[in-house]
Amino acid sequence: MINLMKLLIRWESALVIFLILEIIFFGLLNPDFLNITNLLYSMNDYVYIGLAAIPMTYVIITGGIDVSIGSIIGLTSISIGVLWKGGTEIWLAVLFSLVISGCAGAVNGVIIANSRVQPLVVTLGTMFLFSGIALVLSGGNSASGYEGISGFPDLFVQLANGETLGIANQIWVLLIFMLVFALILHLTRFGRQVFLIGINIKAAHYSGIRTKSILIWSYIIAGLGGGMSGVILTSYFSSARSELGTEAVLPVITAVVLGGTSINGGKGTVVGTGIASVVIGMMQYGLQMMSMTSQETSVVIGFLLIVAVLLRIVNWSELQLLKRFINKKAVVSHKKGV
Repeated sequence: MINLMKLLIRWESALVIFLILEIIFFGLLNPDFLNITNLLYSMNDYVYIGLAAIPMTYVIITGGIDVSIGSIIGLTSISIGVLWKGGTEIWLAVLFSLVISGCAGAVNGVIIANSRVQPLVVTLGTMFLFSGIALVLSGGNSASGYEGISGFPDLFVQLANGETLGIANQIWVLLIFMLVFALILHLTRFGRQVFLIGINIKAAHYSGIRTKSILIWSYIIAGLGGGMSGVILTSYFSSARSELGTEAVLPVITAVVLGGTSINGGKGTVVGTGIASVVIGMMQYGLQMMSMTSQETSVVIGFLLIVAVLLRIVNWSELQLLKRFINKKAVVSHKKGV
């Protein structure tokens, strides 16, 4: 019974319950929403949020933020198109574009780690820098407009549109992403140092942690997450466009915070971010089935972000007290058993 109570008070468990209620709610409004095939393949429309949000968890745990992630997505996408159109083999173009996204993240990390400028200000500036570079590449290669650069090989298009063992490839990519980054964050020395920096960067520095290096690598990882998101979106639409990540910033940050990561740093889980990504994606899908516009959907997601932040602030101390109470009860029960 005590173990069950511990499980139920975890934030991730609350998210799963919310997801189930969300599915039931939209299912009651529109029975077509509950079609299993529709639910699985609707994930193709928002897996990119999870791919960008999971690595972003590292950045926000350190106490930072990266609002340039949407521009990195667009820069990666147009880079793939430009390189491929220039004669580079498609998978090499993807690899080079991921390197570019990692370098974009490194720019953010180097500036933030070596200056006292707030991460929000730095990444706001690089957001315009990266989007400007993407637009220059786009215009210089006649890739403006909705179509962008298209005509990619079928093998690349199937990366996001195909399926393996009856499950969409995008879902496999998201699950692998979640597993890899969860293992790195929660089971490696690097992951522990990320948490320590978020708790107290000065104490981490004086304890011998190379805080600048950890910060830089955290932003590189976030950049690579944006890059992978750009790859999947380019494959999904079979089109490379500089504006692909324009609307990604709000859902990505919301997924991280809703997933239980503290906006002040020091706390967070990759699994929580992954579940929250699905919650937001299902919400977008459900609202679209209710004929809401993208602007109206953004209002709902923005409201969800505010509620998530308030819940974490208001309930964290009470949650900790409840956990201590349950732990004490567990100790008492164990002693009685002995």
